[in-house]
This record gives sequence, structure tokens and C-alpha cells, in this order.
Amino acid sequence: MITTKKCYSLLLLLWLSVSTIVAQSSISGKITDTSGMPLGGVNVILNGTTQGAVSDFDGNYTITNVEDGTYIINATYLGYAKFSESVTVSGNNITVDIQMNEDAESLDQIIVTGVTNPKSRIESSVSVTTIQPKIIEQSAPRTTAEIFRTIPGIRSESSGGEGNSNIAVRGVPVSSGGSKYVQLQEDGLPVLLFGDMSFATADIFTRYDSNIARIEAIRGGSASTLSSNSPGAIINLISKTGKIEGGSMATSFGLDYSNFRTDFDYGAPIGEGLYFHMGGFYRVGEGIRDAGYTANNGGQFKFNITKEFEQGYLRLSAKHLNDRAIAYLPNPIKVTGTNADPNFENVPNFDANNQTLHTPYLSQNVGLGESGQLRRSDVSDGMNPISTSIGMEAAIDLGEGYKIKNNGRFSFNKGGFNSPFPASVSTASDFLAGDFATGNGYDSLVYANGDGAVNGNSLIAPVVLFDTQLNNFNNFMNDIRLTKSFDKLDVTVGYFKGIQNVSMSWLWNSYLLEASGDDARLIDALDASGNPLSVNGLVGYGAAFFGNCCQRSYDTRYNTSAPYLALAFEASEKLNFDASIRYDKGQVDGSFAGPVTSQYDVNNDGQISLPEQTVQSIDLANPTTVDYDYDYVSFSVGVNYLLKDNEALFARYSRGGAAKADRILFAGLDYTNSDRINALDFINQAEIGYKRGFEKGSIYATFFYAKTVEEGGFEATSNSIIENDYKSLGIEIEGTYRFNEDFDVRGGLTFTDAQIDSGDNEGNTPRRQPDFIYNLIPTYNFGKTNQNAFGLSFIGQSKAYAQDSNELVLPGFVIVNSFINIGITDNLNANLSANNVFDTLGITESEEGSIVEGQTNYLRVRPVPGRSISLGLNYSF
Repeated sequence: MITTKKCYSLLLLLWLSVSTIVAQSSISGKITDTSGMPLGGVNVILNGTTQGAVSDFDGNYTITNVEDGTYIINATYLGYAKFSESVTVSGNNITVDIQMNEDAESLDQIIVTGVTNPKSRIESSVSVTTIQPKIIEQSAPRTTAEIFRTIPGIRSESSGGEGNSNIAVRGVPVSSGGSKYVQLQEDGLPVLLFGDMSFATADIFTRYDSNIARIEAIRGGSASTLSSNSPGAIINLISKTGKIEGGSMATSFGLDYSNFRTDFDYGAPIGEGLYFHMGGFYRVGEGIRDAGYTANNGGQFKFNITKEFEQGYLRLSAKHLNDRAIAYLPNPIKVTGTNADPNFENVPNFDANNQTLHTPYLSQNVGLGESGQLRRSDVSDGMNPISTSIGMEAAIDLGEGYKIKNNGRFSFNKGGFNSPFPASVSTASDFLAGDFATGNGYDSLVYANGDGAVNGNSLIAPVVLFDTQLNNFNNFMNDIRLTKSFDKLDVTVGYFKGIQNVSMSWLWNSYLLEASGDDARLIDALDASGNPLSVNGLVGYGAAFFGNCCQRSYDTRYNTSAPYLALAFEASEKLNFDASIRYDKGQVDGSFAGPVTSQYDVNNDGQISLPEQTVQSIDLANPTTVDYDYDYVSFSVGVNYLLKDNEALFARYSRGGAAKADRILFAGLDYTNSDRINALDFINQAEIGYKRGFEKGSIYATFFYAKTVEEGGFEATSNSIIENDYKSLGIEIEGTYRFNEDFDVRGGLTFTDAQIDSGDNEGNTPRRQPDFIYNLIPTYNFGKTNQNAFGLSFIGQSKAYAQDSNELVLPGFVIVNSFINIGITDNLNANLSANNVFDTLGITESEEGSIVEGQTNYLRVRPVPGRSISLGLNYSF
């Protein structure tokens, strides 16, 4: 009897098991984009379960063992809007094909910058902006720095050309040039360890081209703890990988300026789990200002290859950049009126928007090199970054909730910076009456090319040629992190190692130049007897107009080690917390040397001219030893609360530091005493943000407060050390709205109330800091299939003060750009773009902080480039 009962029990159990198996089905399908191209790597999840799949290279996916019931199937992929659809399973296998719509503004878009584990924008407690190539094209940028102007909270002074830009964030000042608190990255690693090194700013070694898939920008927040020297922001240029086959070829040329550029890129799978991408550009021309010679000449090539494994991937990458780009320094301009209401006008024979002091008459610089040898440089080299990088990135799922990721890169960096900087602008008569001319016995001026005497009313510009050799800026960057995922807690332990060489030589000379924008002539000085006191415009082998201060050579190394810890806790489906802490320790060693004066027959003519009596060179016999350490702790705490699926609030408090490199090597400190070195600056930030997506758009708003404590850094152009504390309060707003399939608008606005919080200028507004910066980009698509597009971009700022003294006002301005894209065929497009359509004068900085009211003043300013129009063709495949 018992045996019979056991048999019936076994049969019943078998029947139930079979029934359960029969009730389990599969969901499968193919995932494509709107053009029908398959998408690999798309995450497909059944909402509320742990069941899901990832599409393969052909876009196919299969979710197995799905029990009967009704589910919401979600598909997410970087750069595409989230796909959701209800499906019902009732004992049969079903097919659900998915079409993903591209959406750069989607709140479900995954963010990889400034986070330990990728998260969607709606889940992230940081202020983040993502820009894709289509959006970049709409603002018609001419340089990489111009792209950053459309990022809320970022103030990018893009008046310097292809590099040497000043980039600030949230009222945190540009105290001494470059991007001190903003770190530029390529694929998650810093381009340079410091963003504000003199004549070697990070943007000089960075080029945007068709290799870039998107740009992510994190302001504040976890930027303090997930990278070194970046408490203000991280701007990350993320490369294409070739996981989806495709490419492009593009050619553009200037219609009203001399420029020709060609870009290409291509990527594709080449095997099971193996794919590559490569691309680059080459550009040649005079540039957007009239230089009188070929001022831009060079290009870049990038390559990466990825192998995917079942539990991760390995990616190798390489880059070679060799570019020559003109460096625009201040232009002369006439100013009348008052400091509060100045009137800026072009001086005679010089268009500040469209011309430059560069001239074919000043084509070379001769003097003594970094080792005392005779050397000659080519002024047309301008900013000449030469960079070769090799990188490796790997991520592995170790199982049991453990994941490890390593990202490393070694870069060989060198090059130069060569550009004339006007020490002043004045009439010839006023120059001859000044201390420099009278002290050197100058009685009259003549043109060096034999054109005769210089009229006393003619404007001249004594210039110091910033001829700087970047001898060795090699660096090694590596970031490794291990993550353990528990039920609702992710714990990440990481370690960053950064080694940065800083070896450069300032080999400056001084010249007299007419203040003309059309092939400016060099000027020679004569004594009362008519004897020449200068040679072909050269008045001094060294920075004569700066008191012969600046012949210098650095050879230093910066070794940074930074362990960090990050926690992410999901308290509920709506509420998550994160916290991170980082300890940076830097070791600095090397030496630097200043100037020494001697007689030297530089031109080998057997005679010692007046300039050759005081030739500046590097005092190699008396170097200053550099050997000090620094350390600091950064932390960040954040919370994100999901109000709805498409609406969230977040808050964050963070403290971060930034170390100085070469800019403290002017202060006369004991550089072997770590306790006496002012190597660190700090920012404390608090922010509260709101983000919401809706059917036709999205909006983001972040209130922020920042407190900056600086210990001072050297600025070469003013030959001074600037030291201030600052505080700022403001709001960033960005949003998009699509009115219909044809018309959409995106824009951003940042209001900042910034103040200097220490020193003689306490209570004043930091120099060059406007209350408002904004952009608005409307776009209209037309044609049978909307293959054509027309758009405008309005990029502007309110007034700002020239210097911290808050005397001279720099007027606000709006730059209007436009573009029109015409789809000639499905894959061939023509593009006509205009930058600064109305040739607006927009001054980003002034060397002088005040004028004498009621008379004509001649100042040195950096305006944004004037109108430029280009035509391009792009073939995509």
C-alpha cells in the first residue's frame, strides 16, 4: 500500500514538473536602429525580474525560461531612448522585434564619466551633460574649446585658437590661465595630469574629430573623487569602438578664409566578439584670422580594437597627433568712454575680429637654446603638439558579484608654443618718450624692411615672442578598480597612478612691430646719430619688455598616487545614496633654472650689437632643486530620489583639491621643504538638482554653491602671482523640446553670483566672470524624409569685469552661428556653416584692468573670432 502511494506521489511530482517546463517559453527578436542597422550589445530585461539578455552582433537576442504571464520588456542602449513594451507569454515562444530611436537627451542614457559603475542619467546624483556629434555640428564650432561653450556651467574662453583656452566652471575663476579645476579626458583618462600648465594646457593636446562618439561633462559632484585635480568638472571625449559597422568621409573648406580639412573614420566587427575603429583628420590653411602665411598644418590618427569575452572585454588603443595651429594672443584695440561704459573700436589698419599680429616678417626666432647652443625656431609652428599614445582597457566579470576594470595609457608628448605677445600698444611718439626707449638711447624708429621712418602717430606693439619648447611632457595614467555587488550595495575600491613629466624651456626674444593686421612690419630703433640699436626688429635676446625676467627651463616630474573608495546603496527602487573618498599623494622632484646674461655674437657677424650685449640664456650652472611632497583628501556624498520613472531630485556635497605644477616655481620658495610649498587649492561644493523627461523633451536644473581657497599661481602674461579665495552661488538650467518631427530647440542658461572672498579685492566679482552665460539652438528639419536641416545657435554672456579690481567692464555679447545640411542622397550630405554670422565683437579678456576716462586708450584684448563661413561634404556608410 505504501509502495503504491509512493508511486502515485512520484507520478504527480513528475506531472507537475513537466507542466512547469511546458509553461516556460522564450522571448526573442532582432534589435535595429531607425535605419535598419542591427544593434549589438543592447541590454534587454523583463522588468521586475532578473531575466534578460544582451543582443549579439547581428542584433539578435533570446530570453529563455520565461514563465507564463504579462511582462514589461525594457531595452536600453547608450545614446538611444529606452524601449518599453508589454508582452504576454502563454505557453508559446514569442517574437518581439525592437527598433531603438537615437536620443542624446534620454534620461535613460547610461553615463560612464565620473561614476564607478555606469548609471542612467535619471539614477545619477550628478549634474551631467552629454553631447553627440549631431548636436555639436549645430553650434558650428571652429575649435574643440568652442564645443564646450554649449555645456551649462562651463565658461570656455575660446579666443585662443586650437588650444591655450581658458576653461572655468560655476564661477570658479580662471586665476592664471588654462583649465585648472576642469580636467579634459580622452576615454576616461586625463590628457595631462594638470590642466593649467603654462603653454601646455590640456586642450593643446586634444582634438575633436569624427572618431568621437560623444562628449560627457560632469560638473562638481563625484568629479572630485574619481579623478585627480578635477574638483570643478570632468569633460570626457569618448571614442567610437566599431561595434556597429559604419564610417564616414568628410571634406570642408573655408569660403571666406583659408582652410582645408578632411576627416575619415571607419569601424566594424571583424570576427566573433572582435571589432575595431580607426579615423583621423588632416587640416591645412591660414586659419580664421589673416596671418599672412600657412598657420595651420597637421592632423591626427586614432585606432582601437576590442575583443569581447563571455565575461568581459579587452581594448587596445593608439593615437598620433602632430599638429601646427596658430596661437592667438591679445590684439590691439581702441577704447574710449568710461570704465563703466566703454566703447571698444578697431584701431586704424587692424580688425580685432579677423586679424592678428602674426606676420610673415616675423617668421623665425634666433637665440641661445636650453643648453646654451645657438638655435632657431619657426614662428609658424605656433602651437605644435606632438603626441603618441598607447592605451589598454579591460573589464572582467569575476563572478559572485565581483567586477574588475583597468584603464591605462602611456603618452609621449612634446612640441612647442610660439606666438607674439604684445607687451603694450602705443603711438610711436609715446613709445619713444617712455622709460624703455629713453633708457636704451632710442631717438627715432624706422621700418626694418627699408620703408622709411615711422610716423609718430603710427601705432606700434612692442612684443615678447613667447617661444617655448615643450621638451618632455610624457605621462603615464592608470586607473584600476574592483567592485563587489551585494544585494543593494556596490562597493568599489580603486587606485589611480599618474606620472607627468614637465620639461620645457622659455626661450623668448623681444621685437618692435607695427600694430597692423596686414603683414605687420618689423621696426628698428636708431640713436640720435642715426645708428641702429636693434637688428631687423629685434631689440633684445630675452624678455626685454618684461625686465628680462623669463628665460627659464624646467625639468620636473610629478608622481601621483590616489587610492579611493566608493559606495553606492540602493535603499529602494526610488532612493539611492552614494559616497566616495579619495586620498591624493604627490611626489615632485627635478630642478629649474632662471636667466643669466652674457655677451654673445648671435648672428656671427664678428660684431657685438646692442641686443647682443645682453643676451639672455638659461643659467644651467645654478639650478634650483625641486623635491617636495603634497597630499590631500577629497570626498563626495550624494543622494538621488526618483519621483517618477522620468523625474528625479538629487543633492550632493563634495570637497576636492587641485595641485599646482609649474605655476608655483616662480614664488621664491624653498622647493625642498614640503611644509612651505603652496601646492594645493581646494573647492567645497553643494548642489541640489532636478531632472525631468517628458514626451517631447527634457529639463535639468541644478542649484550650486562653490567655495574656492587658492594659494596662488604665476601668470606669464601679467608676470604676477594671483592669489585669491572665491565663493559663488548660482543655477544651471538645460533643456530640450521637440515641437514636432520638424522643429526642436535645445539650450542652456547659467546664472552665477561670484565674489572674491579675500585680499584687497574682497567683495569684487572675479575677473572675466559674467553673471549669465547661455546658449539656444533651434533646428528645423525639412524635406520628404526630413533629410535636410537648418539651424541657428545663439551663444552669449552678460558683461564682466576685465580684472579683479572691477574697474573696466567688458561688454556682454551674443554670437550667432548658423548651419544648413542638405541630404543629396541617403548617405551624402552637404553642409554650409557660418560662425559669428554678424561679425560681433565679443571680448573674453583684457590685459588692462582700467582706462583713463575721457581720452583714447589702446588696450590688448582677446576677442572671439569674427565671421567665418565654410562648406563641407560628408559621406556616411
